[in-house]
Amino acid sequence: MSKFFPKIFRVIPKLRTWFYRNYNKLYFRLKGIEFGKNMLVFDKIYVSGHGKIKIGDNFVFTSGSSINPICRNIRGCIHTVTENSKITIGNNVGISSACIWAQNSVTIGNNVNIGGYCLIMDSDAHPHDFMKRRRVFAVDVGIKNYLKEIPSKSVSIGDDCWIGARCIVLKGVNIGARSIIAAGSVVTKDVPEDCVAAGNPARVVKNMNFNLLS
Repeated sequence: MSKFFPKIFRVIPKLRTWFYRNYNKLYFRLKGIEFGKNMLVFDKIYVSGHGKIKIGDNFVFTSGSSINPICRNIRGCIHTVTENSKITIGNNVGISSACIWAQNSVTIGNNVNIGGYCLIMDSDAHPHDFMKRRRVFAVDVGIKNYLKEIPSKSVSIGDDCWIGARCIVLKGVNIGARSIIAAGSVVTKDVPEDCVAAGNPARVVKNMNFNLLS
């Protein structure tokens, strides 16, 4: 009996993982998401909006259930604000319980790793004018006109980047290929290729020289 219960507690997570790996493929198809080969989305993920989402091959997204201990039980999210919003994710991308929010567009390149509990959004989510943030304004002008008052600019993350845990990448940011964003950083401006950026706001703290194959 003493050996029985530990085995049961090992089997249950495996069954849960198997279920969500298959369930999420169906869920993504029903949401109209285009995805490539070998997609693995572990546990519950929140997908909202009616924009276009395109995902490449070998995509891995862990969400909740302490699959990644850094994230604990935080559920990941992929959100498109309007029908014209776009999220494009390349091949061999790994993400842990992040929130990706696109009002305009968010583009993530190939071979990118996004650490636990990151927030990547191309919008300020609310107008800057306090009168226009009031709910009555959205009701009066309609949702389309309300969204026009929200600052938004596309976000791009280059190939082979590593975004550390609990980073925030804000609107209009372009992160160059092969760069690293240190954990806990808030990225408000472009980051060049082949460097390490850290802090709030993030700034380049190290340049890296890679011997790239031609």
